[in-house]
Amino acid sequence: MRIALVCMLVSWVISVNQLHAQNQLSQPTTLSPKQQRIVAIASLTAKGDLQKLQPALNTGLDAGLTVNEIKEVLVHLYAYCGFPRSIRGLQTFITVLDERKKKGITDKVGREASPITSSEPKYERGKKVLEQLSGQPETGPKRGYSAFSPEIDVFLKEHLFADLFERDVLNYTDRELTTISVLTSIGGVEPMLQSHLGICLHLGLTAPQLQQAMALIETTVGKSEADAGRLVLTQATAARR
Repeated sequence: MRIALVCMLVSWVISVNQLHAQNQLSQPTTLSPKQQRIVAIASLTAKGDLQKLQPALNTGLDAGLTVNEIKEVLVHLYAYCGFPRSIRGLQTFITVLDERKKKGITDKVGREASPITSSEPKYERGKKVLEQLSGQPETGPKRGYSAFSPEIDVFLKEHLFADLFERDVLNYTDRELTTISVLTSIGGVEPMLQSHLGICLHLGLTAPQLQQAMALIETTVGKSEADAGRLVLTQATAARR
């Protein structure tokens, strides 16, 4: 009886380990070509390197990103690095599109964002979006900067997580890739970067995929920014375990 129980236990442990190994093998380890281009475009725009941004935009279009998807990336990142960087990115994109048109290249425009039909207050909609992103309920008293400056909590919920994240030209994963690319490139915002890397992991991006994002940022922006991002990624990955 005891031997049979031990055998059953050993068999169960082996099965669990095999299932874990299969799950590990089935998880993606690389970003799609489109996602890689999003990382490059977002990081270069955030850094303000317009000379390198032009070929990155061309590569993004060649990889299959639509005009509206790239526009959405450039608009989305203003919430994290400001209107000036976003607008310079859009101006650079206009130049790239004009040059491609002169060469006879017709780029796919892609669909526009769907209209928002919900009558629910924007604050509540934004709160729900943030809950979906983080997997954490938005309950309890405000803390930290939200308690110190309640108005910024309102702006974040109503504008960032409602107005921007609800736009369906990009999915949540691509918006978060845009976000972590910006935050890594500008530096000095480690708590926010760790939070958004945690969201990326919650949304299904894997640690190897995020490591690849950091490698792309090293190529486009610089080693010091990427190394700082890798350190935060290590912390975010450990926090998820």
